[in-house]
Amino acid sequence: MQYTVGQMAKRLGVAPSTLRYYDKEGLLPYVERSDGGIRVFKEKDYEWLSIIECLKQSGLSIKEIRRYIDLCWEGDSTIPERLQLFVNRRRAVQQQMAQLQKTLDLLDYKLWFYQTSEAAGTTSIHDGQTAEDIPEEYREAFQHAHGRGDN
Repeated sequence: MQYTVGQMAKRLGVAPSTLRYYDKEGLLPYVERSDGGIRVFKEKDYEWLSIIECLKQSGLSIKEIRRYIDLCWEGDSTIPERLQLFVNRRRAVQQQMAQLQKTLDLLDYKLWFYQTSEAAGTTSIHDGQTAEDIPEEYREAFQHAHGRGDN
């Protein structure tokens, strides 16, 4: 089956302009064109585009993604380098997720803080609270917020 830019973009959940940009930046050397010069995507292109999108979402630059594609084209001798790229990306994403979890935990604590304050009609109900006074699921975020004086 063949797909137009619009069809493939919809399938990937990106804008058609994203695929055109990828092509302009040299990320789609494998995509065929019709006699009229129109990009024609095939089923195998979806996997490549999914990997490109994954790498982009993980924080890799277009230049770094292009380097990955070049490594793929160079063949099996570049497997160790490609493996290391994915090890590094995975580690970076894990670190991002850990930071996002801390952010979510603090947001949850502040939601609890303001929900209980709203129920009481005042934030002063939290004056003088210690970590032991806070529900266990919010204690770490409380300590983080309290250490910065954030109430």
